[in-house]
Amino acid sequence: MKTPALGPVERGEALARMADRELDVLVVGGGVVGAGTALDAATRGLETGLVESRDWASGTSSRSSKLVHGGLRYLEMLDFALVREALKERGLLLERIAPHLVKPVPFLYPLKHRGWERVYAGAGVALYDAMSVSSGHGRGLPVHRHLSRTRALRVAPCLRKDALVGALQYYDAQVDDARFVTSLVRTAARYGAHVANRARVVGFLREGARVVGARVHDLEQGGEFEVRARQVVNASGVWTDETQALIGERGQFHVRASKGIHLVVPRDRIHSTTGLILRTEKSVLFVIPWGRHWIIGTTDTGWDLDKAHPAASSADIDYLLEHVNEVLAVPLTRDDVEGVYAGLRPLLAGESDATSKLSREHTVAHPVPGLVVVAGGKYTTYRVMAKDAVDEAVHGLDRRVGPCVTEDVPLVGAVGYQALWNARARMARRTGLHVARVEHLLNRYGALTEEVLELVAADASLGEPLTSADDYLRAEVVYAASHEGARHLDDVLTRRTRISIETFDRGTRGAREAAELMAPVLGWGPEQIDKEVEHYEKRVEAERESQRQPDDLTADAARLGAPDIVPL
Repeated sequence: MKTPALGPVERGEALARMADRELDVLVVGGGVVGAGTALDAATRGLETGLVESRDWASGTSSRSSKLVHGGLRYLEMLDFALVREALKERGLLLERIAPHLVKPVPFLYPLKHRGWERVYAGAGVALYDAMSVSSGHGRGLPVHRHLSRTRALRVAPCLRKDALVGALQYYDAQVDDARFVTSLVRTAARYGAHVANRARVVGFLREGARVVGARVHDLEQGGEFEVRARQVVNASGVWTDETQALIGERGQFHVRASKGIHLVVPRDRIHSTTGLILRTEKSVLFVIPWGRHWIIGTTDTGWDLDKAHPAASSADIDYLLEHVNEVLAVPLTRDDVEGVYAGLRPLLAGESDATSKLSREHTVAHPVPGLVVVAGGKYTTYRVMAKDAVDEAVHGLDRRVGPCVTEDVPLVGAVGYQALWNARARMARRTGLHVARVEHLLNRYGALTEEVLELVAADASLGEPLTSADDYLRAEVVYAASHEGARHLDDVLTRRTRISIETFDRGTRGAREAAELMAPVLGWGPEQIDKEVEHYEKRVEAERESQRQPDDLTADAARLGAPDIVPL
C-alpha cells in the first residue's frame, strides 16, 4: 500500500473530497488524539475526514516531555488502572506500532534516605516492571536495578556526592511527539482518510437538535465550505470548551489547561549516561536524554491566558534550574539553555484547585446527537482514547461497523524499519552518507528513509547538512514540505525538525536557507520567503522577551507581540 504524500496538491484534493460527499466521521483537531481517532475510524472502513486549524501537533502534542510512559507518580496515587493501560500502550508502541519512533530510555532515581526509601521506591518500581510484563508487551525493556552510591555516580558523574546515598535505575520510553503525530496523520491518509491542516472549523451544521457536519474555513487559500458528516468527533484538547461553544450547548464537562515548561541544554553540560528523575515539592522533574541535548522538565501550573502560544516566564525557568541544580555537581546557568518550550495539558476539571491533582483519565461524551467529545487523558494512551471515541461515534451510525484494529496497525515507516537498520552500513556506502546520518534518518522516518534518499539522489546538494543546524539534512526540509504537510517555515523549524529548541539562535540563522528550500515545493516567490523569515524571527524574539518577564501575565503579553503567519 503506497504511503500518500501530504503536499499542497494533496491537501487541496482532500478538502475538495470532504466538501463533495457525506462523511461517516469528521474529526476536529489534529493533535495525537484527533490523528489517532482518524486512523481508528479509517481502519474500520469508515469514510473519514480530519481537519486542524493550524499545523499537525501544533498545540499540546508537540510540547510534551517526549515521554511514552506508564507514569510512576500515578502508581503512587494508587491509580493502577491508568498505569496498567499506559504500560500496555508503551509496549505496543515500542514493539509493533512505531519502533522507529519510540525508543527505550533509562532513568536514575537518586535515593536520599537510607533504608526505608530504597524499600519503598524499590517496591514501586518492581510493581511497575511487573505490570509492564503482565501486559504482554513489556518484555523488551530491561528490568530495574538497585545501585550503590558509587555505582550510581559511575553512570551519572554529574550528580553531587551528597545528593544521594544510592539509586534505582529503571526504563521507560521516549518519542518525538510532533513527528509521531505527523506519522499518525499520514497513516490515516494511507487507509483512506481525507486530511487537511490550516482548515478551521468555524461552526457546526445543525438539523434540528442534531449535528450533521461543520463549516470549515480554508486558512491557506481562503473561502468557507461545508463538510457534512454523520458523526463529528471533537478532539480539540485544551480548546474543547471553545469548540463546544460553537454548538451553543453547555458541555457535560470542562477542560482546564495546565502549563508545563521544558528547558533544552547541550549534552555536554550534564555528564551522564542515563536520564534522571527527581522529586520536587509539587511533582517530579525529569532530565531526559535527547540526541545531542537534554530536556529538563516540567512545571505544572494553571493557565488561563492565550492557549495557542503558552509562554514560559523567567520564574518558570528559574524554578527548573533551581531544582535540577540541587543535585548537579556543576550547576546550570541561563547561558547553558539552548531552547525553552511551553505546552498545555488538557486536564478534566475536578474538585481540586491544584492542576497536578486533576485527572489524567479521559472522558468520552455524546452531548448532542451527531457530536462526540473526547477529552483529558495523556499522550501515551492516545490510542485508547481514539478507540473509545470511535466506539461512541459508531453507536450513532446505525449500521454494523468492525471493531478497533489499531493495536495491529503499524505507523508508516515501521514495517521494514528493523531490516533497514540492520543494513544501515550498506545504505551508508550506497548513498555516500556517514552511517550516523543514516541512523538519524532511520530513527526519524523508518522505512520511509528511502523517500528522503530519493530526493538526495535527484539533487546531491540536498545530501548536505543545513548550514546552521547540521543535525539535519537539507533534504529533510524539502521532504517536510512535499510529503509531511508543512505549509510554513515555523512548521519545519519547530515541529518537522526541532531546530527551534536545539540551537542557541533558536533557528534564526538557518531560517532563510530553510525557507528557500521550501519555496519551490510550495510555490513561494521572494516576497513570501521574506515574509516567512521575518515572521519566524519576530516569533523567536517574542519568545525570548516572554522568557525575560517575571510572571505569566507579562510573559503572555510579550509572546503575543508576534502574530501568527496565518491569522486565525
